[in-house]
Amino acid sequence: MVEHALKNAENSIITVAELKRALPRQVNHNALKTILQYLDESNKIAWSVKGITWIYNTSPKMRRTIELGRKL
Repeated sequence: MVEHALKNAENSIITVAELKRALPRQVNHNALKTILQYLDESNKIAWSVKGITWIYNTSPKMRRTIELGRKL
């Protein structure tokens, strides 16, 4: 539910308060923080003082480009 709301957010950056309003059901604040920590640790979101943005990309072309890219 949280992932879906973040993926389909109108703006690229969303605050925690906006995320709570975008969710179809009310979510406990501590549970939401735990979910966001998990998504941050699994590199699906970027979470900063300004807000949260979805960064996970499942595109096969993008994965192939990253794998074939040069290593510095």
